[in-house]
Amino acid sequence: MIPAHDDGAVRHDWTVEEIEALHDLPLLELVGRANAVHRRHHDPNRIHKASLLSVKTGGCPEDCAYCPQSAHHRGVDLARDRLMDPPSVLAMAARAKAAGAERFCMGAAWRQVRDGAEFDAVVAMVEGVRALGMEACVTLGMLKAHQAARLAQAGLTAYNHNLDTGPDFYGRIVTTRRYQDRLDTLATVREAGIGLCCGGIVGMGEAVADRAGLLRVLASMAPHPESVPINALVPVESTPLADRPRLDPLDLVRMVATARLVLPGSVLRLSAGRAQLGREAQILCFLAGANSVFSGDTLLTTPNAGHDDDAALFAALAPRMRAGTGDVAS
Repeated sequence: MIPAHDDGAVRHDWTVEEIEALHDLPLLELVGRANAVHRRHHDPNRIHKASLLSVKTGGCPEDCAYCPQSAHHRGVDLARDRLMDPPSVLAMAARAKAAGAERFCMGAAWRQVRDGAEFDAVVAMVEGVRALGMEACVTLGMLKAHQAARLAQAGLTAYNHNLDTGPDFYGRIVTTRRYQDRLDTLATVREAGIGLCCGGIVGMGEAVADRAGLLRVLASMAPHPESVPINALVPVESTPLADRPRLDPLDLVRMVATARLVLPGSVLRLSAGRAQLGREAQILCFLAGANSVFSGDTLLTTPNAGHDDDAALFAALAPRMRAGTGDVAS
């Protein structure tokens, strides 16, 4: 059953069947409805820019089937690096800010945060990024209440902890961490007063019902996550999903548009896989409700659209279109 045209209302009672019905609307109708909601809740000419850095790479004990950083996936061509030192990270944050990024995101390949020198270093990174006048986001795995409180005190803007997919498909992608573990971490983050950055990945072999299941879980949160990354799988050699075909760009457009209808106030971030999208597909995603991108040549360990590509993209959109508080074309 297709929901009535109360598009734009913030709801927490979506069903999987309702979300599937939206997803499967004729594409032009779906994008049109999503664009109307987007304009009601957001400035359609504002694209938020963020930058993402892997501050500790490889050797993760989780077995996420998509991830080249997992220690379970033998043969992946990825160097294992220790945690970067805060001055090096902050120098890169300053360069990202100079390139137009408003948010600096830092990812560490851990199963969970451990107290000690490494966590102290991450706290220093957060404090330093905030001192630069940027939003700060980290993804560190599972988190305890006292650790979340300390990150909040340091000024952390958002904690990224993706659900990856819907609960029914999750066990085919990850076996070393329960879905409930992820939900518990998100609750811990929310209780500390930190914003949620939580989304998922499409193109891993899931059904439309699984994509709808992910959105239903996100929409059931009160409030909705402030930020929702929408990733397209980037198949990496020697991972279990290495042979998955590339996602049809219009499937990503559908996911963005559906997410906009279900999560009207959230910032939808075009994330991994954007480098494989053509200019026109990215513009369709913006029309459908995406309003943030990650800039820079790499997203953790996978390729991303480069600065020159993004400059050309935003120049094609409009010379006065805003990225954050500045001019996208600048």
